[in-house]
Amino acid sequence: MAGHLRKSGFALAPHPDDADIILVNTCAFIESAREEAVAEILRACSLKESGRCKAVIVSGCFAQRYGDALKGQFPGVDAFLGIDAIDRIADVARSLQSAGARRVVRIPRGSPRKVFSPPEPALRFTGGAFAYLKIAEGCVHRCSYCAIPAIRGAFRSRRMADLLDEARALVDTGVRELNVIAQDPMLYGVDLDPVRGRRCGIVDLLGALDALEGDFRIRVLYSYPSEITDAFLEWMRTSPRAIRYVDVPIQHTVPSILKAMARGGAVAATLAAADRIRAAVPGVTLRTTVMTGFPGETEGDFKRLLADIRRMRFDHLGAFAFSPEEGTVAAELDRQVPRGTAERRRQEVMRVQRSIWRSRAKAMVGEVLPALVVAPGVARLESQAPDVDGVTLLVTQADGPQPAVGETVKVRIEAVKGYDFEGRPVK
Repeated sequence: MAGHLRKSGFALAPHPDDADIILVNTCAFIESAREEAVAEILRACSLKESGRCKAVIVSGCFAQRYGDALKGQFPGVDAFLGIDAIDRIADVARSLQSAGARRVVRIPRGSPRKVFSPPEPALRFTGGAFAYLKIAEGCVHRCSYCAIPAIRGAFRSRRMADLLDEARALVDTGVRELNVIAQDPMLYGVDLDPVRGRRCGIVDLLGALDALEGDFRIRVLYSYPSEITDAFLEWMRTSPRAIRYVDVPIQHTVPSILKAMARGGAVAATLAAADRIRAAVPGVTLRTTVMTGFPGETEGDFKRLLADIRRMRFDHLGAFAFSPEEGTVAAELDRQVPRGTAERRRQEVMRVQRSIWRSRAKAMVGEVLPALVVAPGVARLESQAPDVDGVTLLVTQADGPQPAVGETVKVRIEAVKGYDFEGRPVK
């Protein structure tokens, strides 16, 4: 959207307080995301009432999911854009500059179908060192608790040529880490027409990215357990560009719960995921996500989950308490677990994970490891993915040389601060 606006002559304001038009791009996956969306929309509307802002636009999943129902809830919003209308953002913004402009709602009926490539492929909001490379829209999985397929539509891969153009532009402007993302990157290409009788897949795409010129690494984020192939793990083990990091959300480990989640086909892959990936890729970092309080989860099921978490010893783990999402199968299941119980179990999972983390982190103190500088005084090890893991805070002399953003430096880990490290650059 920023690319479309810039190409149409709009300038990006450094802060909402300075903007003539405020665009709130939203999520609506779970309750906490919707609460955040509501708070940001109301904050934008308050700036419109008290500041220089003349119009507020709301886009993204919140607008897509609730559409016309939002008009009465947020009278201060001037336009709502669904997911398939984001390429119309510049037209909408310009129309709102006109005197007496009318409220705009552009949310097409039915599931989103479009696939977008950025009009300015090097434009990013992540800083200079890293960027996200989104390779697909939507989702093919139908997990019973998840509203994403209903909001964002079926899985739709972007063309490889467009992805390579975008990656090349990012690397040419200094990006040193490409984070390949989708709802399930492992399924890249399943919906594309075969080329010369052969369908392109994620390993083909990663191989093509490997072949690009430049100094950069590749991280692949979020992979459904049963879709991780031996070929993908071989790429990660052998590619000089691959960051040895796998984000494999298991959600649970009790077969009956996984089946109720509509993840029954992944039971065996889920239970074997940690051992299999570590055996194939020595030194790999593993992240996962689990859910507590899914309908029907007993105390015995929860204890089994805790035991498996202790056994698998993921390097990073996030936990969510089940949120009954409207329109999903799980919201209508019997034996709903009280919210307080689900939250208590989530906190217990995180207590167990903190113990695992402290043991792992303590063992890393004294090691010398490469780290990518992502902001002044802040770097990330290869074991630290952006936004979801901790960072490494650089310890340097105030009057000494400071590592530049985008530079890869060797750091000696000196201390652990919560989920972060402190590290001193070494030659």
